[in-house]
Amino acid sequence: MRRLRWAVDGGGWEVDAEAPVTMEGTARAVPGDPLPLGLSRGGRLSRSKQLDFLHRFMASPLVPSFAGDPANGGRGLLLHHAHAFHIRDNWSVTVLEQFNLQNFVASLKETASNNLEDKSLPMTIARNIIEFLSLGCGSELLISPESSLLFEIYNDKKRSRGKAHCVYLQLQRHNLMLEAASPGLFVDKKGTYWDVPLSMAIDLASVTLDSGLNYHLLLQHNSGQPKHFGGNEKTEAPMSLLPGLCAKVAISMKKHVEFWRKKEGKLKLVQPYDVFLSNPHISGVSIFGAVASASLGENSARYVKKMLRSCNSFNLCFQKNNFGLFSDLFASFTFKAQLGNFQRLFFDLTKFDAHLDFPSGTTFIWGASSLAKNIYNSQKPDAISIRAICPNLRVSLQQQIVGPISFRFDSRIVLDSENGKYLAQLDDQVFAIDWALKVLGSAKASLWYSPKHQEAMVELRFFEG
Repeated sequence: MRRLRWAVDGGGWEVDAEAPVTMEGTARAVPGDPLPLGLSRGGRLSRSKQLDFLHRFMASPLVPSFAGDPANGGRGLLLHHAHAFHIRDNWSVTVLEQFNLQNFVASLKETASNNLEDKSLPMTIARNIIEFLSLGCGSELLISPESSLLFEIYNDKKRSRGKAHCVYLQLQRHNLMLEAASPGLFVDKKGTYWDVPLSMAIDLASVTLDSGLNYHLLLQHNSGQPKHFGGNEKTEAPMSLLPGLCAKVAISMKKHVEFWRKKEGKLKLVQPYDVFLSNPHISGVSIFGAVASASLGENSARYVKKMLRSCNSFNLCFQKNNFGLFSDLFASFTFKAQLGNFQRLFFDLTKFDAHLDFPSGTTFIWGASSLAKNIYNSQKPDAISIRAICPNLRVSLQQQIVGPISFRFDSRIVLDSENGKYLAQLDDQVFAIDWALKVLGSAKASLWYSPKHQEAMVELRFFEG
């Protein structure tokens, strides 16, 4: 999960993951049961807009990213640039350029080792520049201050990619998103990328700021057989990406509790580096809900696999021919603590977030009842029951270093059993350097790196408290 927005978006709603492997810069999570539901609910800033902002206001003509080791199917070190043209006040066109610097340098070394003549060397370099340069084009139309229409097309040398995205934000306290991508890029829990020839989705979510009832509806259609992004044909594709139509609905109750907040102690006439991080506080968010989904097509085969494991869960599953039904409960708890007002030059911000996610309530109930039975019979608890009651735990720590610069560490904590002992281990760590853009109130440029997936990226984020 190479993202740092999980604590901000709250609850179990899955957000789009950053994906440096393509020019688009994002990938959707592989649909699972009961979560994720699909598209993120918050406002999104396209990659072309991010690059244009970094060029204009942060003096960064080239924005780097790293997408794995080329020897392992990655793309190496990449450089990005965008040219934005404003046709009208509400209509812009952007041309994107992506240059594979790592492959270009490797090609130059190979050329030099071949002892080419000086006359042919400039032509060889020019051909290599063209070979490792990918182009993209996007057009964005602001229909209203709350809605936009985005078209993008890329040529990344492997295959052409296209995407149409329509967003209606806070449409009568709702977020409505319509998206079509060919191919659609997905990422699973292991960090493996998958291409679906055609993916279309309609996502509607209610908007509740602090506490209240939420509901989320998703209709998704996949067409064509999914393929491994790196070309590894031996890897089996997730069943939820197989061709078919899937409809999901989730209803949840959200409760926000503030345990402590300090409003005094701020420096007068001094603007904080981020207004959303200017008040020390301790708070928590709890979410309880239920989700149901229906699938029609080859993707309903995943329910057969779930029914084969029905002894480990009380999931309500039904599958017949190419039709499947599934329902479950879920819950999540988020704890946030912050010290400092983020105004002073040194160490004026320390922020800790912890997120516990119970993606399957029925599995938790089965695990708890199984453990109770083992204890009652004076038996040793089995590992499957213990894992069933353990939530998905993720923590994040942010510390100001100097001025607007802060360091952030994000990691998942997993329970590993060895020789009958259970040990908590860090997994899927992400290291990040955030640069708060003080003049914008609440915005930051973030450089993050994931050692497990060998990925790094520079991006912009707004209004993340």
